[in-house]
Amino acid sequence: MKQNKYDDDVFFEKYAQMERSQKGLAGAGEWQALRKMLPEFEGKRVLDLGCGYGWHCRYALEQGASYVVGVDISEKMLQEARAKTETDKAQYLCLPIEDIDFAASSFDAVISSLAFHYIESFDEICRSVHHCLSAGGDFVFSVEHPAFTANAKQDWHYGEQGERQHWPIDRYFAEGLRETEFLGENVLKYHKTLTSYVNALIHTGFEITGLVEPEPPQELLAVPGMLDEQRRPMMLLISARKK
Repeated sequence: MKQNKYDDDVFFEKYAQMERSQKGLAGAGEWQALRKMLPEFEGKRVLDLGCGYGWHCRYALEQGASYVVGVDISEKMLQEARAKTETDKAQYLCLPIEDIDFAASSFDAVISSLAFHYIESFDEICRSVHHCLSAGGDFVFSVEHPAFTANAKQDWHYGEQGERQHWPIDRYFAEGLRETEFLGENVLKYHKTLTSYVNALIHTGFEITGLVEPEPPQELLAVPGMLDEQRRPMMLLISARKK
């Protein structure tokens, strides 16, 4: 199912107020860990799947990428990305990630931030990325952690005084659609186990080079709710290389 909540005016405005939307990479709790997993971009052709505002595209260019292509299903997101990107080395395409069809070996690196849990088949993504990556090319991405996506409620268990007691995990091995709430709106996500993410990469012909369940950095712990992010993993970061 190709969902596009971000072109809804109300949802987009709520997203625009988030810390990561306002501050970019500096406001993303996982950025410090993700940055360490990224390859050297000097002279490379880079593809960003689910590029949103284009933060990672611009970072790759700042690090010397020869050009970048950002793909996103949301035209509102891409309008922001184009407005913030002042170079002819970037191209932004409005299409679903599932529909990418680039020529073989078109890119040297493929990156993605928090997009794949909106897509049903990670296996298909791996095949498409493997096809368009050059030999030895890097594939680095973040997703919501399976411990986070398993329970459709995606919320804490609260005590009588409203205190956050624990994070419930349920139906972990039942992969598939989860109807949940994000920014006060109904959103569709797809839960996948850690096994499925890892095996899809291996079976497609990737060598896994890193796996991180990041904790928020100290400088963001003052952000409301961030302290609780140390109690369970919210994100999963994986780096892989095409053999």
